[in-house]
Amino acid sequence: MNVFYAEKPRCMRRVPISPILDRVNGSHSRIDPAAHPYTSDFAGLMKSVKSAGLLRRRHGYYGVLALILTVVLGITVTGMIFLGTSWWSIALAPLLAIVLTQFAFLAHELAHRAVFASGNSNDIWGRIIANLVVGISYSWWMNKHSRHHANPNTVGKDPDIESDVVVFRQDIAPTTTGLQRAIVKRQGWLFFPLLTLEGLNLHFQGLKRAFSREKVEARGSEITMLLARHIILFALVYWFMPWGVASVFLVTQLAVFGVYMGASFAPNHKGMPIIGRDIKVDFLRRQVLTSRNITGGTAMDFAMGGLNYQIEHHLFPNMPRPALAKAAKMVKAYCQERSISYTETSLIRSYGIVVSYLNRVGLQARDPFDCPVAQGAGR
Repeated sequence: MNVFYAEKPRCMRRVPISPILDRVNGSHSRIDPAAHPYTSDFAGLMKSVKSAGLLRRRHGYYGVLALILTVVLGITVTGMIFLGTSWWSIALAPLLAIVLTQFAFLAHELAHRAVFASGNSNDIWGRIIANLVVGISYSWWMNKHSRHHANPNTVGKDPDIESDVVVFRQDIAPTTTGLQRAIVKRQGWLFFPLLTLEGLNLHFQGLKRAFSREKVEARGSEITMLLARHIILFALVYWFMPWGVASVFLVTQLAVFGVYMGASFAPNHKGMPIIGRDIKVDFLRRQVLTSRNITGGTAMDFAMGGLNYQIEHHLFPNMPRPALAKAAKMVKAYCQERSISYTETSLIRSYGIVVSYLNRVGLQARDPFDCPVAQGAGR
């Protein structure tokens, strides 16, 4: 069963690749499902990580982080109030977007039980920060993200590779029609411009989930916090700013928020191998082969909220952010000993990989008779 295709840059020509094939950074590491039964080498790695104390809670770190973010948020809101009538207040919109994204990273870690030992404490604070501060449904995020972590890049199981405006699977691209097909044809180049709408989409999905007929834990509190958050933000902006300034402020804030969120999550799995629905792969390889780390040091750790250590985050979802860097060295060495491809690259390079991959997928949506090579040859 072929689940991953690599195209040559000629229209619809496709070369089938083996079930799991890592072509990132020139690597061609192949996993044969028959050679690796559904057992794992993960136990030894977990033992080493626990012995090193890398799963110990870091309350001090998260306490300081939450305090800093709260102070910056307070300063930003104060600035919005005092500069409200001036167009200069729009300069605060990107800062608000950045602070809210950083709060989203914190809510993400709370959802993974990385902050408190108590699951209930993580849920309470995660729900408050996600709904009341960021404006994203905690319940919606937990449902979607948990399924992604269980089966990253797996057909029919990972919601993050399901088709929407952007299509991530080559077998889906030819089935698109109308406006979506027009977008998919050049989706790689349109990916980052489209992210300007992702903030609006995240808020919409949160409200949609909260008011849906699906089972939603603590539905009442979610709806209350989501509505309160959006009403307070709109009231704050439109009360202290003229309508024109307020509207530009909100559009700018939403656009930057969407790009920052999308640009932080996109490098982690896009362009990595896709696993077939019925292919069995052990936990260690499933998580490592489908994930990509981003290099960049301490600055990158903060900018991406620890998501730059995507491999370690998938192997140890409840590992506190400060421990990820040390864990990465252990995991990389462990994988090298077992000839498991461990992918890491720079942020800019990762974006290049994502754009290239999405454009290759988009080739499948093009009419084979519109081949640029063929047209050029016929002139």
